[in-house]
Amino acid sequence: MKLLLVSDLHYTLQQFDWLSSVAGNYDMVVIAGDLLDISSTVPVSVQIVVMLKYLRALKQRTRLIVCSGNHDLESLNAAGEKTAGWMKRVRLLGIPADNDRIEVDGMTFTICPWWDGPETCRQIGDQLAQDANARRGDWIWVYHAPPSASPVSWAGKRHFGDDNLLQWIKQYEPHMVFTGHIHQSPFKADGSWVDRIGGTWVFNPGRQIGPVPTQIIIDTDKAEAVWLSLAGGEIVRLDEPLTRPVQALE
Repeated sequence: MKLLLVSDLHYTLQQFDWLSSVAGNYDMVVIAGDLLDISSTVPVSVQIVVMLKYLRALKQRTRLIVCSGNHDLESLNAAGEKTAGWMKRVRLLGIPADNDRIEVDGMTFTICPWWDGPETCRQIGDQLAQDANARRGDWIWVYHAPPSASPVSWAGKRHFGDDNLLQWIKQYEPHMVFTGHIHQSPFKADGSWVDRIGGTWVFNPGRQIGPVPTQIIIDTDKAEAVWLSLAGGEIVRLDEPLTRPVQALE
């Protein structure tokens, strides 16, 4: 499988246009949260309508997975916690999204929502426990926040990761976790777009301005992952231990 991972596009329509233009080159595209931008002058309700049109078009070009991020929250759940209720409309398009589990090419994907309070966090824990018993083959999580105490959550002065995710990774040891949220990590000294926690590969593509987003291309047949950005590219072998510094892409 050849998979394209992006995150934190934040309603940058040029980047969604680019994504639409290349989606057909991949077996799967994963958008790991923050499709919307709460700082935009465009109302969130309008942003959602536009995003649904983009997602519908992307689904026509390739298999697509989407999870919510902190910028995607527009409603409240029964516990009074902020949630991305519009992800239900994404699922109605036939696109796997928050709370879903799917199997593709012998791999199991678990898609987690952004949690804004203890009830949603508890539900994610229940979701992972259930999927741990049902998974087949390599287990891959889509989860917007990166784990704490990792280079993929390093913002230059401190980590901004998720402690719960780190504990879940140590408990369940999934094969890969696709994240985002911390834009600067790949560009900062001591930060990175890739980490390995035990046997788990963790990825965060970061964010850049311009018409083309930062991106990670994962090729399971070649057992490699490539990060591409305006700052250059890097590559890691997925069948070898992770070494630092990460090899620059020639």
